[in-house]
Amino acid sequence: MLAKRVIPCLDVKDGRVVKGTEFLQLRDAGDPVELAAFYDGESADELVFLDITASHEQRKTIIEMAARVAEQVFIPFTVGGGISSINDIRNILLAGADKTSVNSAAVKTPRLIAEGAEMFGSQCIVVAVDARRRDKLDPSRGWEVYINGGRVPAGLDVLEWVATVEKLGAGEILLTSMDRDGTKEGYDNELNRAVSETVGIPVISSGGAGNLKHLADGIKLGKADAVLAASIFHYREYTIKQAKEFLAGEQIVVRN
Repeated sequence: MLAKRVIPCLDVKDGRVVKGTEFLQLRDAGDPVELAAFYDGESADELVFLDITASHEQRKTIIEMAARVAEQVFIPFTVGGGISSINDIRNILLAGADKTSVNSAAVKTPRLIAEGAEMFGSQCIVVAVDARRRDKLDPSRGWEVYINGGRVPAGLDVLEWVATVEKLGAGEILLTSMDRDGTKEGYDNELNRAVSETVGIPVISSGGAGNLKHLADGIKLGKADAVLAASIFHYREYTIKQAKEFLAGEQIVVRN
């Protein structure tokens, strides 16, 4: 069994790491460069760095900040937000990132996934999927894809979209439940499991982690390959070490 990964997420707005609830009510969580260095020292498996308002504000990811963060870490590092062209992907990778995350641009221009995978390798192309239930009272209606930082419904079914991005060459899916984001009520493991059973590429579960059991549930119940969390790590509720020790105690293989 491949080791499951524990990934802190650095959502950045105006040069600061922030955390909100259902993509709103943002509060400050620190300096991205300092946090990146901290998590590298904590032996996080990877980092995800997202400029969360870049697409909505129609501007590019802050490449300079990405480069400064990359200088501080020796673990795999994903950068996303406002990436809309092959040139953007190239610049992010040249800045030091190992992977790029695309969301809005992938929906608007799906060939970007295929072109990026062909030019840089599938391992460099992570497709972020922001999902919201169509009807919380009727789970059978499934989930819809949202873009522009969760502000705009894309009119796409999540399961159909993830199958498409896999065929286009995406190497990984970063799956965020908008309904659970920041609630600390646990991941939407029905969503995680449905996506994980639809595709054969790794799925990163995001949105809702509030304690260490939630991380284990995301892997065991949601069948995720990695669990991403923000506030429980940013505000020092738990350390990466504690998370890995808990998962190991749940008979989940993790990286030392």
